[in-house]
Amino acid sequence: MKQISTKATTAALKDIRIEDPFWSDYTRLIREVVIPYQWEALNDRIPGVEPSHAIRNLKIAAGEEEGSFYGMVFQDSDVAKWLEAVGYLLESEPNAELQQVADTVVDLIFKAQREDGYLNTYYLLMEPGREWTNLCECHELYSAGHLIEGAVAYWSATGNDKILGVACKFADYIGKVFGPNPGQIHGYDGHQEIELALVKLYRATGEERYLHLSKYFLDVRGSEPSFYDLEYEARGKTNHWGSDFMIQKKSYSQAHAPVREQQTAEGHAVRLVYMCAAMADIAYELGDDGLLAACKRLWNNIVTKQMYVTGAIGAMAQEESFTLDYDLPSDTAYAETCASIGLIFFAQRMLKIEQDSRYADVMERALFNTVLGSMARDGKHFFYVNPLEVWPKACGVNHVYDHIKTVRQGWFGCACCPPNVSRLIASLGQYIYTIHEHRIYTHLYVGSEAELNIGEQQIKLTQQAELPWEGNVQLDLQTEEDITFTLALRVPDWCDSMQLHVNGVPFTPEVESGYALINRLWRNGDRIVVHMPMQVRQVKGHPLLRETAGKCAVQRGPLVYCLEEADNGEHLHRLYIETGQASETVFDPDLLGGVQIIRMQGSRLSDRNWTGELYASNIESLYESAAITFIPYYAWANRGEGEMIVWVRER
Repeated sequence: MKQISTKATTAALKDIRIEDPFWSDYTRLIREVVIPYQWEALNDRIPGVEPSHAIRNLKIAAGEEEGSFYGMVFQDSDVAKWLEAVGYLLESEPNAELQQVADTVVDLIFKAQREDGYLNTYYLLMEPGREWTNLCECHELYSAGHLIEGAVAYWSATGNDKILGVACKFADYIGKVFGPNPGQIHGYDGHQEIELALVKLYRATGEERYLHLSKYFLDVRGSEPSFYDLEYEARGKTNHWGSDFMIQKKSYSQAHAPVREQQTAEGHAVRLVYMCAAMADIAYELGDDGLLAACKRLWNNIVTKQMYVTGAIGAMAQEESFTLDYDLPSDTAYAETCASIGLIFFAQRMLKIEQDSRYADVMERALFNTVLGSMARDGKHFFYVNPLEVWPKACGVNHVYDHIKTVRQGWFGCACCPPNVSRLIASLGQYIYTIHEHRIYTHLYVGSEAELNIGEQQIKLTQQAELPWEGNVQLDLQTEEDITFTLALRVPDWCDSMQLHVNGVPFTPEVESGYALINRLWRNGDRIVVHMPMQVRQVKGHPLLRETAGKCAVQRGPLVYCLEEADNGEHLHRLYIETGQASETVFDPDLLGGVQIIRMQGSRLSDRNWTGELYASNIESLYESAAITFIPYYAWANRGEGEMIVWVRER
């Protein structure tokens, strides 16, 4: 392995303040509504919503209450992700009241931790003495990983040594239990996550043992003989979920082959992208070319053959998984929110290794469409599954749609998605810029103030952006001394021509790997104005995509659009538009919090000449003129239950 000599970095959250006409509403929503609401959910104080019991589990384990464990085997992770999101919020903007609440959680976690460092309320309360006997199914290291990530984020924001001590104590215990030496467990968790967390703990502490333990968990996965089979035999062939499919189907958790040899995205989508994000972390830290090659292989397979136009992944409800290349059904899509978030994690890490706009394009696509679409405008209702077509009348009747919800839910028994959305949006500042040597790469156009270091000199970069409604961006530079560096601005895949002005003078940049490069001697007060035209695009699917043949998806800027029954009436499948159809865009400040709508004059398949037959060969298809209105996909299902469709038929 070769050591990377110069590494790209991201700015700390404390050095980036988001002030954006679009995103500030979401960061405010996370801070003022979502985090308090999730706190109430974790404490079982929301009427009519399935109880979480997550805080109560901790109180019982800490000896503060009596009772039994309740919830999923990984219920602890919901608290950890909540704490992580709180850490990001506090790093961006201190809040004494919120910190006081979170400190009580830290104290509870500290009290619940066993003397040797172990902490998992399910095993402490339900199966003491059977720790680490069912890693394939029971998420022990997954839950540990989320605890460590939450601890690092909270410590980084507040300096709380107690929670960092909990994380280090737990990680050190894990390092004694697992590894290649005699007497250690030569195994890995069924759900990847600990690998990501250990890298974060290494970066927080500088302790290389955490980095190498993360690499060990990646390298041992998929080796022979199968660890899952060995532990299954050792515990008498019992299983947790009433089926042994997780044990038998190794590809479900990407344990079918060593990670360096895997060729295509297989199995549970969230697990796959969490694993890939960790692989990219290790490739970045250790210059591991083998892991990097595997990352690129899996990335290419995902985004060129197994990703929805909304940036969603995971086509099949059964096993929450990938299926095969070009199999992307719209109405039965699983498209879990967490999977798109994991894809964003993967993209961000690849951008630190290789500054190529294709990673940022996918990051933006998943963020603006699937992730935003998973949360209601009230911050209290969420989608776990994100289909691209919904027929409410069939849901609940045809059981192939049993996983589809036609309106967002208040909470879930398996509530991984809502806190995942919180921690991503709360940490959005980390995804905007990458600094590599004397270049500042701008991946996302988000209004913000950032203090960034080029060598020994600090500069302040203020970005004003009008996305997602218009492609206008202004960047202002403040610096104490003149400095030469390159500002690299992403040319999005939805933009045909980027127009640049530097201090009012037109500038024609060199474009490298999808970034427009402006290299010059910068002075205090320099200004860059960017215009990226936003045309309405009729996006086609690859000819091998059966679902999209004869259809198109409408996109403008980073936003994918959809039709909703509220605007277009029922039977959306009967609507058609023409290739190259003229359109009108209108910003409606009173609709769905203010959105840009797209109007077209299309046609509707008529049933006027049908008299009750189900099938006929001698009936001419009749079409009636129809005014068609598209709204952003992320905004659907905020006006009650109704049909929705992304892929529209073309004539």
